[in-house]
Amino acid sequence: MTPLDHGAAVAAETARFVAAVQHADPTLPVPGCPDWNLADLVRHTGSAQRWFTVLLQQRIQEPPRSRDVDLRLPEAPEQYPAWLAEAAEEAAATFAHGDLDAPMWAWGADQHARFWVRRMLFETLVHRVDAESALGLEPDIDPALAADGVDEFLANLPFATLFAPNTAELRGGDRTIRFTRTDGDGDWLVHLHPDSFGLVPDGADATADATVRATAADLLLLLYGRLDRAADGVELAGDEELLAHWFANSAF
Repeated sequence: MTPLDHGAAVAAETARFVAAVQHADPTLPVPGCPDWNLADLVRHTGSAQRWFTVLLQQRIQEPPRSRDVDLRLPEAPEQYPAWLAEAAEEAAATFAHGDLDAPMWAWGADQHARFWVRRMLFETLVHRVDAESALGLEPDIDPALAADGVDEFLANLPFATLFAPNTAELRGGDRTIRFTRTDGDGDWLVHLHPDSFGLVPDGADATADATVRATAADLLLLLYGRLDRAADGVELAGDEELLAHWFANSAF
């Protein structure tokens, strides 16, 4: 896969997010995030960006003891879009002046500063899609970016138990699920062991017990629970119980 500029993508995705919501009703419900409205969605995304930026600035080497940061959140929800844009500007400045290949604590697989940039990107992208969907717009996701998001999700999911506790149930008697992109190169094999699960390196030629085939964008939305696995364009094959078990316990 061609290396992507995750920092530039954060800026682009945030700009699209802001453009979608800046004149929208902040009380509009967001179907992709039950019990949230647009104001909640923007506040969450901007808060995550600011927290990740602080972590990058501090180059922490151990889990943080607190998530408290100075959010500088405006009082009026109508001002949240501009506040989100400012968060992305601060993040971009931090990316530009830091060594993103420097060792750093992260909750996921990649223990480098770049982990947080990539994580910020897909946090922003998925919620940009949530916002556009809530507004009745047809979200568009760059296929290469979507494929990278599938990889990021599957690589980090085994480490997400702290805030996605059901992932601890993703166990199996040596069962495998293959996720295959239908609009370009992209194939991911996940192995469920009796006591763990994770991606199989170079597993393209291995036989899988179940398979999921879709475009990169649909795979990404499917993994994040934004697309039903019965949707047009999603092809499922193999062990139905295994697939049901995966989707019941892999919410991020």
